Amino acid sequence: MPPVKLSEYPPVEKITSEAPTKLRNLALAAVFLGAVLIFTRQQFGHIEHSWLLITAALIGGYMAMNIGANDVANNVGPAVGSKAMTLGTAIVIAAVFEAAGALIAGGEVVSTVKSGIIDPADIADPMVFVWVMIGALLGAAIWLNVATWLGAPVSTTHSIVGGVMGGGIAAAGVSIVNWPVMGNIAASWVISPVVGGLLAAGLLYVLERKVLWKADPVQAATRYLPYLLGLMAWTFTTYLALKGVQNVASVSTPVAFGLGLVAGVITFALTRPRIARRAPDLQQSREGVNDLFTLPLIFAAALLSFAHGANDVANAVGPLAGVVEALSHVGSSGDGEAGIPLWVLLIGAVGISLGLALFGPRLIRTVGSEITELDRSRAFCIALAAALTVIVASQLGLPVSSTHVALGGIFGVGFLREYLDQRMAKAVEDVLHSHQGDEHIAEVERTLYEFVNADAETKREMLAQLRDMGHAAVIDAAQQRKLKKALKRQLVRRSHLFRIVAAWIITVPASAFLGALFYFVLRGMMV
Repeated sequence: MPPVKLSEYPPVEKITSEAPTKLRNLALAAVFLGAVLIFTRQQFGHIEHSWLLITAALIGGYMAMNIGANDVANNVGPAVGSKAMTLGTAIVIAAVFEAAGALIAGGEVVSTVKSGIIDPADIADPMVFVWVMIGALLGAAIWLNVATWLGAPVSTTHSIVGGVMGGGIAAAGVSIVNWPVMGNIAASWVISPVVGGLLAAGLLYVLERKVLWKADPVQAATRYLPYLLGLMAWTFTTYLALKGVQNVASVSTPVAFGLGLVAGVITFALTRPRIARRAPDLQQSREGVNDLFTLPLIFAAALLSFAHGANDVANAVGPLAGVVEALSHVGSSGDGEAGIPLWVLLIGAVGISLGLALFGPRLIRTVGSEITELDRSRAFCIALAAALTVIVASQLGLPVSSTHVALGGIFGVGFLREYLDQRMAKAVEDVLHSHQGDEHIAEVERTLYEFVNADAETKREMLAQLRDMGHAAVIDAAQQRKLKKALKRQLVRRSHLFRIVAAWIITVPASAFLGALFYFVLRGMMV
């Protein structure tokens, strides 16, 4: 027997093929952090404790890359999983709009410092405040890195909140923490995914009943789809006005809703005739309807990325801006309105985009295709539910995480599919049980499996055929149990569900522990 080369073993071959790509990505990340180091040293090397600011800038860049690698997947993952666009296209769109959101609308205030988790005024020494912020940044960044490595999408806001809380407790004790706010954050672990899941499942169920289960789904889409697209335009316009352009213009809630209504009416007027013109060229099937969702999903991914960049860039560079404020102004303890300088925003914007491009594909695949199978109609419902949930929750004062909302929508769609599959399977069993005899079981079994995976019109035809089979369609009790077990398909991968939920639960305590640990390390170095 000829010797087998080590490189011919599949695991070794996979490692050797992936190694150059991983090394390239790490090298590009190192180049980015090197550029941050050179810039901050040239600009701030003359100030006292400049090495702390340089360290904070490096950690802020590292945090930004981890946000890009982990959190952005929620915005583009469903569109990629449904094949509305390729992975490469999604990365380019998300990177551009994340950076645009961060630079155009991301400089409101240091939200992570002023969020009420801790009161900076309780930390009298500005240097202690600096240590807390650096420890919080590093703790949150390392936790995000671990979560990304584990393939678990987590909330970057919860990560930085945990880091700030841990560093604050280490510096001034547990009394510094606003515990009611932390209670709201803990509540969001349940509120966000449940509301997002229920809303996404509800939208999909309506879409299934009104459009996809019809004998002529494309024709039905010409009646109902323009209303859904108008709702989407209203939702995303309102979402951007309320959450994405605070630094450009101050938009009140009534004005935001009014702008959304105008955008929705215009979208309805424009899309209705366009869909009617396209309908004759499309197949009367679910695939034909899905073709109509391609462009809306691309717009949704772009707009969600813009709003994400505007809001979550502060998670990466908010504490960095606090450090800049504390070290640049004598006597400052970070309790003022610390605006984010442009160069700090640039570090966040470039870091998020680079982290997405280099390390984001794994989480994009997890969100887009590994939790449950998504087509474009399902992905559309998830994106629309995410924006609707954030808008409604923000107006009601409910704490929600956009990451948890999006993942909750994906789980909601998957569990709805399981429920509908099991309900349809029960209908088939009832039809079979109504007959007597025990012949042609192989044909019945084959017909049953074909039925489960058929479209709505084919299901109706097959049910009629089963009724016509009479005695030939009957199976005994043992065979019924066997088929019932086979029909209980798990359309949501439980391993992913348990891993992601576990990561959500431990995000705040893990980041808090790491934030406190690194605060003590810095204090030990400085004292």
